[in-house]
Amino acid sequence: MNNIQVRIADWQKDNADLRRIREAVFIAEQAVPPEQEWDADDTEAVHFLALEDGYAIGTARLLADGQIGRVAVLRDWRGMNVGDALMHAVIAEAERRGLTEQKLTAQVHATRFYERLGFKVVSDEFLEAGIPHVDMLRQSH
Repeated sequence: MNNIQVRIADWQKDNADLRRIREAVFIAEQAVPPEQEWDADDTEAVHFLALEDGYAIGTARLLADGQIGRVAVLRDWRGMNVGDALMHAVIAEAERRGLTEQKLTAQVHATRFYERLGFKVVSDEFLEAGIPHVDMLRQSH
């Protein structure tokens, strides 16, 4: 488990891994319609891959406005701090780019995870793809 690395991914070169993870988590597990999962932001976003011994197990993306999204870890690697490693890398990259506010839309069950990373809930609960979500915000100091 200590062989987890997170790196910035290339949307073209790493496309198969990025799609494999998001299809497994969002489309297969959570029944998000494929047309909602894939959007025009993917080509512009900074993508991240978490890898264990070179095998891609998690992903996230960062948009130019500081929006973090598509945070996904394959089921067999959950509870092993892969999400933490991914989010620390995304936040560090956002700060490196001068994005002092990072925003995300979190599934309600994951709010505690994001709160540990300094995010605060800034909206009422709402449904997205049939799943309860809240908007969250993190401000860098």
